Amino acid sequence: MKPLDLLQQSLHKRVLVEMKGGRSFRGVLDAYDQHLNLVLSSAEEVVQEVVTPRQGLTLLRGDSIVYISP
Repeated sequence: MKPLDLLQQSLHKRVLVEMKGGRSFRGVLDAYDQHLNLVLSSAEEVVQEVVTPRQGLTLLRGDSIVYISP
């Protein structure tokens, strides 16, 4: 299975995204592109067990993503 196929299956489902610098986000994957830029809705930022809800849509830049977990 290719990585983009897994993202396609994860559309409109909750995902966990680990970013460079130790930041993590959980939210519903609304869109992505070939550069792995992601758009999350209902996102929460998770920093050392502290959850901070975010308003609106969250755009995560693909070159800053370490991994995406469905």
